[in-house]
Amino acid sequence: MNIHYFQHVPYEDLGSIQEWVYKPGNFVTATRFYENDKLPFIDAFDMLIVLGGPMSTSDEQEYSWLIKEKELIRKAIQQKKMVLGICLGAQLLAEVLGSKVYPNKNKEIGWFPVEILKSSNAIFNSLPPIYTVFHWHGDTFDLPEGTELLASTKVTTNQAFWLEPNLMGLQFHIETNQNSIDNFLLNGQNELSQEGQYISSSEEIKSGFEHYGAANQKHLFELLNYWASINGFSKV
Repeated sequence: MNIHYFQHVPYEDLGSIQEWVYKPGNFVTATRFYENDKLPFIDAFDMLIVLGGPMSTSDEQEYSWLIKEKELIRKAIQQKKMVLGICLGAQLLAEVLGSKVYPNKNKEIGWFPVEILKSSNAIFNSLPPIYTVFHWHGDTFDLPEGTELLASTKVTTNQAFWLEPNLMGLQFHIETNQNSIDNFLLNGQNELSQEGQYISSSEEIKSGFEHYGAANQKHLFELLNYWASINGFSKV
């Protein structure tokens, strides 16, 4: 599989996904917008992964590359590429699909359970009905027309969606590994100091990874393998 990923800031990288994509037979490339990398040709990849970042989808004046990024995501959708959006990536995917992205009533930072909704597909079948994952987001989005909602919380209704078989958006960070946690805590201390019912402390976030990190990685690989297989690719 030819895999390309969009990285918006140095400290939000592939996390555990790195172990899944860098396997023999895969060809992996990246656009790191903070380094002014060029966008790939649309025919250069089978799968596009759009990672997170602290900016909003509307910050085009400050981050002009957002305009071209959205254009390429739109082309990838039109050409039936596999597209996975995580956090900001899910918001960008939702916006390109015609939905509004806006500040949520509450920021959601820490390890909180999501409700895995019954759906017509099997992509989340490996997850328990209530599943604890890592969150770090202040924006949310309306569910794109024609997509299916897969997961939800009281704070953020639209936590995961997909458009069968090739598009998937995850508001939460199931890809979190130890390096991800360290980077989030190092670069996001200003947000942790804010008041909020759903803003955890550094200690709670570290403890949460010890409890849930390994299960998240296991289920991430199962999810990605199933997703690849229904799109005609061998399990990685």
